[in-house]
Amino acid sequence: MKDVLDRQELAVDMNPVISKMFNTEHEQVVFCQDKASGLKAIIAIHNTTLGPALGGTRMWNYNNEVEALNDVLRLSRGMTFKASISGLNLGGGKAVIIGDTYTQKSEALFRRFGKFVESLSGKYITAEDVGISPKDMEWVNMETKHVSGLPKTLGGSGDPSPVTAYGVYMGMKATAKKQFGSDSLGCKKVVVQGVGHVGETLVKHLSNEGALVTIADINQERVARIAKEFGTQVVEGDAIYDVDMDIYAPCALGATLNDNTIERLKCSVVAGAANNQLQDEIVHGRRLMEKGILYAPDFLINAGGLINVYREVVGISEARAMELTENIYQTTGDIFTKSDASGVTPQEAAMVIAQNRIEAIAKIKSVL
Repeated sequence: MKDVLDRQELAVDMNPVISKMFNTEHEQVVFCQDKASGLKAIIAIHNTTLGPALGGTRMWNYNNEVEALNDVLRLSRGMTFKASISGLNLGGGKAVIIGDTYTQKSEALFRRFGKFVESLSGKYITAEDVGISPKDMEWVNMETKHVSGLPKTLGGSGDPSPVTAYGVYMGMKATAKKQFGSDSLGCKKVVVQGVGHVGETLVKHLSNEGALVTIADINQERVARIAKEFGTQVVEGDAIYDVDMDIYAPCALGATLNDNTIERLKCSVVAGAANNQLQDEIVHGRRLMEKGILYAPDFLINAGGLINVYREVVGISEARAMELTENIYQTTGDIFTKSDASGVTPQEAAMVIAQNRIEAIAKIKSVL
């Protein structure tokens, strides 16, 4: 009889939640519930080797708790590598609140969530994400100081989405330079999927440069307003994957690059703001490469927002945060060089760099 189980045997034998944590190498997952306010939330801390876990809180009407858990585990893991490859002294974390962002928000709910964040004693720092407003974060901040991205009137760095969009724009230009020989996006056909705060600002950058932009979003009122303001074309629903385009920019939810969609894409570049765009990092990263589509790793080019809120944590200037965001252009080019030299996908090349930094710092800390 064996005294010690190997990793695979142990994962099979464990509770499904613990098994998921084990397989994704998460440090901690906190399930939060408060009957009085209606709060149902999950906080996931992936890795704190480089520093406290920082990542936004997302409010979404998930179909069930398992779907929410899978999302928060994927998102928090991505934050670890986003911080690492950007040279930030932060770990990766994320939170999700299960609920309808239009009908279930309240001061009580967010203040109760703030108490759960506070209970982690700074190991997790929260911020805005999908479905969350600055006002919501103000309520959270009433119960914990571990909040970033607050309005400037409260001493914060303000809405991080414009900086996120600028970083994506820089990464897109670097990807265009590699694929087309020039970083000019003028007259390039770009499809932006998801025109929330980040997507809309990206559309503005693209339109100002003369790109031919097509947009899609589930919010038809927003689509109509942005199309009118920037003169974009509009496409609805699943038809987005069949549009003739040079660049596909996913800026909504993740996993839009999968077995079905990749075969339909008519583009040469994928560069967008959404997290976890590849449904399977290995399989779909390699399929894009096989099709001759150059993929800009999402956790690299969408790091601008994290960089912006990071300045609150360490006290760097706004100018320095923008400088770090502009560096996304150079880092993206470096990733493509490493990808070519080693024969791996850009996603794999970026992951190696991020993981190597984490492992190096872990070794230093083990000696101290």
